[in-house]
Amino acid sequence: MSQSAPVLDPMRWRALCVIAIAQLMVVLDASIVNIALPSMQTDLGISDADRQWVLTAYTLTFGGLLLLGGRIADFQGRKRMFVVGLIGFAAASLLGGVAQNSAMLFSARALQGAFAALLAPAALSLISVTFTESKERARAFGVFGAISGGGAAIGLIAGGILTEFASWHWTLLVNVPIAILAVFLAIPFVKESRATGDTKYDIPGAITATAGLVSLVYGITQAESQGWNGTSTLTFMGLGVLLLIVFLVIESRSSHPLLPLRILENRNRGGAYLASFFVGVGLFAMFLFLTYFFQAVMGYTPLTSGLLFLPFSAGIVVSAGVASQLLPRFGPRWVTASGFVLAIVGMTLLLRLSPTSSYAGDILPSLIVMSFGMGLIFVPLSAVSLFAVGNHDAGVASAVLNTSQQIGGSIGVAFLNTIAASATTAYIVSNGLSQPTPDALVAGFTRGFLWGAIILAVAGTIWVVLVNMTKKDMAANDSPMAHVG
Repeated sequence: MSQSAPVLDPMRWRALCVIAIAQLMVVLDASIVNIALPSMQTDLGISDADRQWVLTAYTLTFGGLLLLGGRIADFQGRKRMFVVGLIGFAAASLLGGVAQNSAMLFSARALQGAFAALLAPAALSLISVTFTESKERARAFGVFGAISGGGAAIGLIAGGILTEFASWHWTLLVNVPIAILAVFLAIPFVKESRATGDTKYDIPGAITATAGLVSLVYGITQAESQGWNGTSTLTFMGLGVLLLIVFLVIESRSSHPLLPLRILENRNRGGAYLASFFVGVGLFAMFLFLTYFFQAVMGYTPLTSGLLFLPFSAGIVVSAGVASQLLPRFGPRWVTASGFVLAIVGMTLLLRLSPTSSYAGDILPSLIVMSFGMGLIFVPLSAVSLFAVGNHDAGVASAVLNTSQQIGGSIGVAFLNTIAASATTAYIVSNGLSQPTPDALVAGFTRGFLWGAIILAVAGTIWVVLVNMTKKDMAANDSPMAHVG
């Protein structure tokens, strides 16, 4: 039975540019404050124990509220929530930029995360419903993947430039004009879409999912100071796991679930979400360790440290473009498998680091190899996570992908930072030192890189085992019926 070709939105490429601007702002905001963190800490008198909340206040609210944000975008209109998210993000950034104390800064970062949770799934689902032809969709996800992958490194560069030549305040204030520009461009270029049918909200699911994720990640962050057997560590982690189990029970029985389990039951999408989680765990801490290596061991300035990540950003942009060409020809399974091999090799190369390592000889090759691998990973992850999900669930499906990456990143920073700190402490004790030396710091960083490589290997194995989608399956998704909720 023949079907008419999908109707193509004449404004789709302009819409993609607007969505790309917004996505870049959201992604880089997770890392732009990293290099500015020492200045923030000194200026506002933030303690060493509390400084982590500049980062985790954002990632926790972002990851914890993404599922609800995806549902709101589906039901209230993706364009409308995209614009609301941009305006709210700008307001929260302004609040953080003028913060006079730590509580104001932490609150602003949490508010940024909340509006990012509305903005990010709206952006990804808008791509899914705007580009209805597989080759165009692959190119669109190529742009999105390049931004998602390179945004963290771009944030480090921008953070260095703004901190050194302006002040840490501008790492947040810079979002305001960007968001305003995106709002004005979104109004004429982005087409509205929304889910039809059941549009009720699952409030019990939203509460248990958010509380469970926050409790779990908070428990892991406690391990750094309390140890993995510490009372607060085990209590919060146990409570988090319990709440997430309750969440799954609620979802299985709800008539209008926040997370329709049918989304996870699809083998390919489930594999993409699980692999994405472990990519976040294994990759996110790499930026943190290298940032400290550049500044604390090699003695570079914030700006120079940020610029040293530029090859990583460029590599992902190039690789994502290659992936968008390979995806329709070969399908996602082995394109991404090769990406995991490159990423693991790149991470493993960092195990050679020592206090006398050079950037050009010891770090740059690793960044290039890893970045090419990550580009081949991010593009198919985005495409497979939304494969044939239906218009009704496009927003929540994209939210699951973002949630898996954000929560994976939060857990990865907490877990790998604890591993690295423990290795550094062990080195200090075994060598009778009174304080951390470059050798002690590097001992911790390399232990973190080792675990990062192992976790990426787990992610790659999950992908190859679970994802069996072919290029024919992707082409079949061009059918207009494949996008009807």
